[in-house]
Amino acid sequence: MKSFEVTGGNRLKGIIVPQGAKNEALQVLCAVLLTPERVVISNIPDIIDVRLMIEILAGLGVVVERISDDTYSFVAAGTEPGRMYDEEMLGKANMLRGSVMLAGPLLARFKSAVIPRPGGDKIGRRRLDTHITGFEQLGCIVDYDPAHEYFRLSAGRLRGTEILLDEPSVTATANLILASVMAEGETVIYNAACEPYIQQLCLMLNRMGAEISGIKSNLLTINGVSTLRGCSHRILPDMIEVGSFIGMAAVTGSELRIKDAGTAHLGIVPQKFMQLGIDLRISGDDILIPSQDTCEIRNNLDGSVLTIYDHPWPGLSPDLISVMLVVAVNASGSVLIHQKMFESRLFFVDKLIDMGARIILCDPHRAAVIGLGGMQRLRGITMSSPDIRAGMALLIAAMGAEGKSMIHNIEQIDRGYQDLDRRLNELGAQIRRVDS
Repeated sequence: MKSFEVTGGNRLKGIIVPQGAKNEALQVLCAVLLTPERVVISNIPDIIDVRLMIEILAGLGVVVERISDDTYSFVAAGTEPGRMYDEEMLGKANMLRGSVMLAGPLLARFKSAVIPRPGGDKIGRRRLDTHITGFEQLGCIVDYDPAHEYFRLSAGRLRGTEILLDEPSVTATANLILASVMAEGETVIYNAACEPYIQQLCLMLNRMGAEISGIKSNLLTINGVSTLRGCSHRILPDMIEVGSFIGMAAVTGSELRIKDAGTAHLGIVPQKFMQLGIDLRISGDDILIPSQDTCEIRNNLDGSVLTIYDHPWPGLSPDLISVMLVVAVNASGSVLIHQKMFESRLFFVDKLIDMGARIILCDPHRAAVIGLGGMQRLRGITMSSPDIRAGMALLIAAMGAEGKSMIHNIEQIDRGYQDLDRRLNELGAQIRRVDS
């Protein structure tokens, strides 16, 4: 098992370029199964989850060619969907939550698919109901195999229909889009997620010959087509990594330029960080964060305590709540952090409390933070990363703390962030990857 040994108190300075968006990458990689023609995707992040998805595609018979460090071509002419039932393939799919999105394109093109037991982060309930209900409405027959713990999906043909999602799930929206693009007739998806990842998927599919309208809204209309062609696609910068770097700069008092940050697609993210007192400036497609000794949390206009909460796009992504909590710990003032979506994502705060943070965990979803305000710093401790985003938050806390910290289970961090220690060390951090 690998660990990070982090020496805190070092200010960073320089330019950092965010990786391609992990969440978008997993969606568009699934889309290559919809056509036998060549699809070229660039700005693919070299992280564990994405590499695993590419391995699954190759295992299904997709011809994968690495053109450059971040660019791959995919030819799915020889895809064999039956390989998903192999024990090795099911094992890989079990490790990756995003593997559920393979079902949509496999159903669309081959009329059969399998959904294994969900893998990925253990951050709370991540149900499949929205996916399964949507597939059934399209005409899919679903059977559950309790012995192997997977859903078997089959459809003689898929027919367009009206689908009202019970929640604006990003993965369910992507899955149903991927299934609907080749269904007979018109499919309308209401209460759809409209994150930039979904917008990018729709734009890519339209270049492949799909007919999707309502992009950027929560009402998507999809006119099914019989075939799709190849295309080229470039993945957006990862807005979660951008947000993580903004928070890192604030906690360490660093001067950073986040270059090619995809500022047009960040939505409310910069505004929410500014509410925590971070002085950031947008210059073209770059974000400039000057060095600050402390951040002062802005109360509401009526003087009441600020609440930061996650919300479906264009609201704040739940993936940034953990980072914002760490920023608040080091800021001046108080804030209520409300993580609405996942009931286990705030459980990492006990580690921050051990570091000296002043946090009251009200319940699994809410934490009241009383900022240290520069009066004292967190202290380094030994801890373990429970999931991708909490792992990044703990790393940020350790970088701003006094002394050394040891972070175990960094495989969780590596699942979402590419070559992170090297990139940060080049800016002045002291992070050492060690065996533990």
